[in-house]
Amino acid sequence: MQISARADYALRALLTLAASDGGLVKGETLASAQDLPLRFLENILTDLRRSGLVTSRRGADGGYQLARPAHEIDVATVIRVTDGPLAGVRGRRPEEVTYDGAAKNLQDVWIAVRVSLRQVLEAVTLADIASGDLPEIVRERGRAPGAWARR
Repeated sequence: MQISARADYALRALLTLAASDGGLVKGETLASAQDLPLRFLENILTDLRRSGLVTSRRGADGGYQLARPAHEIDVATVIRVTDGPLAGVRGRRPEEVTYDGAAKNLQDVWIAVRVSLRQVLEAVTLADIASGDLPEIVRERGRAPGAWARR
């Protein structure tokens, strides 16, 4: 799985908001705190606002804040907002692709990949990451033999 810059930046900005204890945070502050390009981040924040993950207020006292508590926002939701479906095959959902001949069972592999991604990404919330108290599924898979090996 390739994590896009949009998803990475969105999560980093949301985690910064989660750490702000509910106060409004300016886009410039979010960008600076995570060393993100402001223009790109502003586009991402617009998507996050439209999706209902953040709220914003304009003006000198304006900024962004989480629209829901951090424990209600999981990583999968953020990735879906920024990038679309968690697992795709040539831009289509795994259940929409079919194969013939020797590749006829490949769709089952793509479906299994999507299930695995969901199991992890839907289990982890912003609050989990911010607190460092990650769900067991993350700790377990992070300790698995070869988890940190490059392949």
